[in-house]
Amino acid sequence: MMIALTNMPVGKKGIIKDIDGGYGITHNLDVMGIHTGIEVTKVSKQWMRGPVTIRIGNNEIALGYGMATRIMVELI
Repeated sequence: MMIALTNMPVGKKGIIKDIDGGYGITHNLDVMGIHTGIEVTKVSKQWMRGPVTIRIGNNEIALGYGMATRIMVELI
């Protein structure tokens, strides 16, 4: 079952399955090391559409709410 990164529970791991966006958003995420097929862990979220923090390997990245809603993950 795929869900948006914003709906993923804090502390859970998932695999990025799809990024809903055009070249601009996929390119920006790819530069940050975020692309389909990688494992991410949701570290934190902020109240009322704040940034979402994820961990990829040893790196933590904060994404804006709008960008995080476009990343679809499958929980593992």
